[in-house]
Parts: sequence; C-alpha cells; structure tokens
Amino acid sequence: MKAKAVAAAAALLLFPLTGCGSAEAGSGSTVTVTVGYQSKTINTVTAGTLLRSLGYFEKQLDALGDGTTYKVDWQDYATGAPITAQMTAGKIDIGSMGDFPLLINAARGKQLGKPTHLVSVTGYNLRGGLNTVVTAPDSKLASIEDLKGKKVSTSVGSAADGTLVRALQRAGIDPNKGIEKLNQQPAVGASALSAGSADALSQFVAWPGLLAYQGKAKALYDGAQLDLPTFHGVTAREDFAQKRPAVLEAFLKAQAEATAYLNDHPVAAAESVAKATSLPAEVVYLYNGAHGISTFDPAVKPRLVSALKEDVSILKAAKLTGDIDVDSFVDDQYVKKALGTSYAEQLAAAPAPAASEVWPKGAEETLAFKTPAELLTYVGRHKDGIRAAYVPDATTGTLWFADKAIWVADGATLLPFVAPATAQAYVDAHGGARVVTYADALGRAS
Repeated sequence: MKAKAVAAAAALLLFPLTGCGSAEAGSGSTVTVTVGYQSKTINTVTAGTLLRSLGYFEKQLDALGDGTTYKVDWQDYATGAPITAQMTAGKIDIGSMGDFPLLINAARGKQLGKPTHLVSVTGYNLRGGLNTVVTAPDSKLASIEDLKGKKVSTSVGSAADGTLVRALQRAGIDPNKGIEKLNQQPAVGASALSAGSADALSQFVAWPGLLAYQGKAKALYDGAQLDLPTFHGVTAREDFAQKRPAVLEAFLKAQAEATAYLNDHPVAAAESVAKATSLPAEVVYLYNGAHGISTFDPAVKPRLVSALKEDVSILKAAKLTGDIDVDSFVDDQYVKKALGTSYAEQLAAAPAPAASEVWPKGAEETLAFKTPAELLTYVGRHKDGIRAAYVPDATTGTLWFADKAIWVADGATLLPFVAPATAQAYVDAHGGARVVTYADALGRAS
C-alpha cells in the first residue's frame, strides 16, 4: 500500500493537469502571467494570498511601461504537486511551495526538460518550527518514542514528512518499518486523527496550529526540536524567466512590498489572509505575526540552501527523486536585481526575538511582554477581553497558544513548552520544577 501511495504521488507530479489556460496566452500586445499559489499554506502569502489581495504585482506590471498589457491569472491549489505538474507542462510561470516540494519541482523540471529555479524565499523558520506532530486531545502518547508501532498520517514528499522521518530516526525508530505511515492530504489526515484511525498527524503550517486552536489536537513534537531550517519559496520556469526577466523582477519587487506590508501591519495582514482563506485570524497570526513561527524576507539565505541540500536524502529514501543539483536549481540573480541595495540587508536579517503577545479583542495591534509570566498576569486581569494569547517555547522559541502550551513552574518562574517531552526534560533537569495546568499558571501569575 505504501508503494502504491508513493507511486500515485509521483504520477500526480509527472502528468500535467488539463483544463488550464496557456501560461502566456494572449493576442497582440496582451500577455497573461500565470501564478500558482496555495492560499491555505500561509507561509507563502507574500507570493500568493496576501500579494494577490494587495494588487502589488499588477501595479508593478503596469509600471513596466513596455507597451504590453499584462493580465495575472492567479491559480489556487491545495499542495505544491499540481503546481509543479502545471509548470512542467508550461502552464504556470511562477509558483510557491515548501522546501521538499521545491526539490521535487527541481527534479521533475530537469527530468522533463522544463527546468525551474528557486528565485526567492517566502516564510521560513531557522529551527524547523513550521512542522509539528500532533495527537488527539485525549491521547496518552507523550513523546516521539511513543509512536513506535502506531499509525501516523502525513503527506509523503512534504516537509512535514521530512520532520517525521528525522524525528523518528533520532528516537531510534525506523521511519519505514517502525510505524504504519498513512500517506494522506492534510485535511484527510486531520479527519483520520479525529476519527481515531490515525494515532498522530505530522503536518505543515497551518494545520497543527489550526487543530490545536479548534481543540481537535495537541502538540506531541515541535519540529524546532530538530534545529534544522525549513522554508517556503518561489520557483519560476527557466524559459519564462529568460524570456520575460522584467516580469519576474516585477513579481519579486511586488513580493518584497507584500513582505514589508506584512511586517509593518501583521494584524491587518492576518485579518486579510483569514478572510481569503476562511482560516481563523488567530491561527494565521500564530505563524505570520510579529513574533510568529515564521519569518518573512525574500533573500535566499545560504543557511536555507544548505538545509535544502540536506533534504535531498529524505526524498531519495522515499524514492520520490534521485540526486538533485541544488546549486543549479537556486538562482537569486532576479531577486538581487529586484531588491537592489536592500538585498544585502535582507540577506543578513535575523528573525525577531521571541516574545509573548496578547491580541486584545477589538484591537488592531497586539501587546508584547518580556516574559510569559507578565503575559499571564495581564491575561488574568483581562480574561474577558482576550482574543488570543501567544507564548514562545522556553527551549525552541516556537510560538504557541498560551492556553494550549505545557506549563512548568520552577520556583517563581513560569515556563511554557509546545511539547510534553521537552517540558518533562526541563523538569527532569531542574529539581523542584513541575508541570502545572494553565489555570494554575494563571493563578500563580496573578
């Protein structure tokens, strides 16, 4: 069954979909530019959902002044696989997807003589916090080691699958034989978890946060425990980039503008993405907020490229690709030209420091606190006025909902953790420390 699932996933990538218009359809001086994106994969919003709503790409195209009328065809997909299929068929010019799908995009493009290139980055987390393994709310599983012999849902070929494989390997569990892996799309896996036909779910943004927020899951493993970068990026067809470099540069300039908007107006951006995707704004902000799990800037950082190279072995083991020349896949010349002198600054940019945040009801800005205890004090005094409260994991820095975190009391210090195993590890290493309930933590801080 596993072999059939992998073969089906590969077939989806190898055979183009039908029914879509030409990537450069048009007559006379009209050109249509087709952009493939994933609205619900919210770490691509600066190249998709948010960018589309702001209209920055269209404005950049209008400003080219080359006598051509440009139209943008935005095509929304659930995953990166159909975007890759459409790109290799010459029907999508620019697409955005996660790091593992990007590698498959590179492999399929080369295999079919339709090469593509990674041209910019959207959202990333330098420790790997974009992927999380979750279990049912009443599950007794407490660590990744407890998954041995269990049914685990994930999407083979995704970064979330990569996180699962690496976490199992570090725990001494064979990722192929030690668990029963269910190769499922995120929504199917979420349903399987709720129905009890899966013991755990390993998925990418925004599924873990969404299920936790809805009370349908709790975190078992924080991907940031791996301390390996994971990211989403923008890929473009080589022939399109060479034929219309000004158009690609216009897209990357627009992406940079959307990134600036997100960074300057994180609450408004979260509300905008929520409206377009039907995701709760509180979940969007968890990932894309001022101190969210994801950091946004378009620069292609060497550390991310290095991580991409390390990911190849995971895909090869799953028999989804062979060797991939990552260096030839990465092409940052267009984003360098688009951003000009600011590129070096963005290349050196670091994620915002971890901070606790409260989103008061009716507020257009969040409140930041130096410590989780200070946040708890505020929440305790304004219980009826809180829309959402977020705290960073004490060891990984991954932001999580305060009421969903595992809390540890160490004397007068209150520390939040995403996963139970990391909380227990802290307790074991600090005499007198103990796990407490969220209600107890609130009471101690008041």
